[in-house]
Amino acid sequence: MSDSTIRCRGPVVAAINRALIATVLLALVAACSSKENTELDDSASPRPEIGNQQKLPLDRPPSRPDGKPPIVLISIDTLRSDRLPAYGYEAVDTPNIDRLRLDSILFEHVYSSCPLTLPSHSSLLTGLLPPEHGVRDNTGYRLDVSELAYLPRHLQQRGYATGAAISTYVLRATTGLSSGFDFYEDGVKFRSHSILGDVQRPGIDTLDSARFWLSSVAARPFFFFFHIYEPHTPHTPPEPFASRYESPYDGEVALSDAIVGKLLAELRSLGVYDNSLIILTSDHGEGLNDHEDYEHGLLLYREAIQVPLIIKLPDSRGAGSTVSRPAQLIDIFPTILDLIGNNDSISLPGRSLVRSDEHASEQERSIYAETHFPTLHFGWSDLRSLIDYPYHYIEGPDPELFNLETDPLEQKNILRDQRRIFGKLKQELEGYDVAFVAPLEVDPETQDKLAALGYLGRVGGIAEGPLPDPKSQLLVLEALKLAVDDFSNGRFLKAIDGFEQVLAEQPRLVDAWEHLGQSLMALGRINEALKAFETGFEVSGGSPHFATEIAGALLKLNRLEEALQFAEIAADAHELSHDLLAQIAIRQGDLAAAEKYVERAVATRGTRIAPLITNAELSFLQNKLEEVIRLTLEIEEMAGQKTEVQQLQGLFFLRGSAYVRLGQGERGVDAFRREIELFPTEITAYSRLAILHNILGRPEDARRTLEDLVAANPIPPAYAEAVTTLKSISMDRQASAVLRDALQRWPADPQLIALASQG
Repeated sequence: MSDSTIRCRGPVVAAINRALIATVLLALVAACSSKENTELDDSASPRPEIGNQQKLPLDRPPSRPDGKPPIVLISIDTLRSDRLPAYGYEAVDTPNIDRLRLDSILFEHVYSSCPLTLPSHSSLLTGLLPPEHGVRDNTGYRLDVSELAYLPRHLQQRGYATGAAISTYVLRATTGLSSGFDFYEDGVKFRSHSILGDVQRPGIDTLDSARFWLSSVAARPFFFFFHIYEPHTPHTPPEPFASRYESPYDGEVALSDAIVGKLLAELRSLGVYDNSLIILTSDHGEGLNDHEDYEHGLLLYREAIQVPLIIKLPDSRGAGSTVSRPAQLIDIFPTILDLIGNNDSISLPGRSLVRSDEHASEQERSIYAETHFPTLHFGWSDLRSLIDYPYHYIEGPDPELFNLETDPLEQKNILRDQRRIFGKLKQELEGYDVAFVAPLEVDPETQDKLAALGYLGRVGGIAEGPLPDPKSQLLVLEALKLAVDDFSNGRFLKAIDGFEQVLAEQPRLVDAWEHLGQSLMALGRINEALKAFETGFEVSGGSPHFATEIAGALLKLNRLEEALQFAEIAADAHELSHDLLAQIAIRQGDLAAAEKYVERAVATRGTRIAPLITNAELSFLQNKLEEVIRLTLEIEEMAGQKTEVQQLQGLFFLRGSAYVRLGQGERGVDAFRREIELFPTEITAYSRLAILHNILGRPEDARRTLEDLVAANPIPPAYAEAVTTLKSISMDRQASAVLRDALQRWPADPQLIALASQG
């Protein structure tokens, strides 16, 4: 559900009407930090000359007597290995990674199991493939590690301090990744009308957020998971990187190197660099139009799944070595266990990359990858792949086979020429247990709820084949991206046209239904938005994300029982659900239940401020007016200058409502004026300000305020609000004139007709 969804005001309006003021349920989330103004030293240094050594000199023990070296795991999101000088690329300078490489072992052929951030990092930290840990997409899934081996928890149990600092909302604590961490810094500010993957903060800010924790644990064994989002889209490197590189992606790679350099300098200043185990990698690559896809998630070509892996051992053992045998991200967990002398305590499918048992390390194996992103978001076929180096087999409606040695860019499909290899890999792939579980499994209890809502038989899982191969549908993405750009920039009418055109051709595009519904909600077309969300709910196989969107729309329509059922469906799968349940309870007048839901929503809010707003509204209804003033002031201060104005909608309205109740009318006037100044479409703020002006003996100010209302909002609901307010302050003649004008413009509007019938 979009945090920008405007909340309903039922009982609050009633309460304020009794006191001549109303409040609003707010939707407030903070904007993510800009990457601009990042000042980093990226001074160049000579690139190392590295030899190729398959046998690593690892027989010396680590220098720490406790056998517990500091462990630093650096994940540079969306970094292709072939865009680093350490892997032969010459168009970008990465002096800091180059220096780290001099002290490290470089692995030439390393692959991710999924080209998506949350599933891949779940694999990184569990040592399991996506079918085993259960996270198949960035949305709709939560990593449950209660029955799994989990790296931070295991290290925590071994006496390590465990900390993480992440740069994207996709990896926020509520995804389940924070389990086992003493410190998990995920302060990425959300912003409305944005794509989830674009909600990020600059990596240097992420590092700054963790400096205190790092210094506090430097004297003891610690594990630090450091994630930065450069060079993920949007590719907008700041200066000097923007002008230095023709490719914005390369500019962000250089920026990421500068951030890594700051971290390595921090480790040196703390005196832990030499003794540390430092692992630098990525979760997946980026298309960059190598196969007509600029980003990632849809396809499984090498550029999307091959990642860098540089491992610096304590005391730089094996420095300068290069390993050519294939590896995968799930090997990192067992590698860490091996290096701290704990390689036999946990059974994992991956293998240690530095095990002294050379025979075990050289055993042949295939490397699995998958993406369900095409199915979950577009209604296209999922893809799976297997690498038995040098062969890469991609299974889909139009299967492909490539030789990565002779054709690293994967331009020539040799499947027909290599039928034996194709048959072998296809048969091996069939042996993987890859049963797919949709984001929301419809259990019997949920089925009963859906049946009561008329959904029985309409929701039950992702559509099965024959589905189109994603690579045959890439042209559709261009039209979709244009519509999403309009949506992200607030051009909602244009966005609606774009989404409707795309859906006319591709009716199973889940993302298009979501953004269409949110665009309609932004324009107040709630019934149309509800239909879009309901269609998306069906097409997605019952996504909890859509269940939450539906609940929000139903709440706006005052269909509270239905809203409650949908919010409950998503209660354990979507973090907004408890805030929604609180809002529904408030509308139903059940403040005790609302208090319970608010408590849970606040406890699990992450960086979302919306639950705090609901808490303030609850305080208003409980007549805790001083508390409302305090909370709204705290929220305004918390938002600061970096929060987009849209996220403050309703804040000053709520404060003004409290001031009026406290008998501080002039302060109430200031608050309502501020609300109108920021949000001229907030209709109720005009009417309450007009009433307040009238109470304070300023009837002309009241009349002018209502004139401003209809001038700024030439729509039937605004005229109806003006008419009703004018009548309430005994300006019947003016009310009749406004109503006549409105009926001339919209003679068939039912609300205006109803007002006319009242005389």
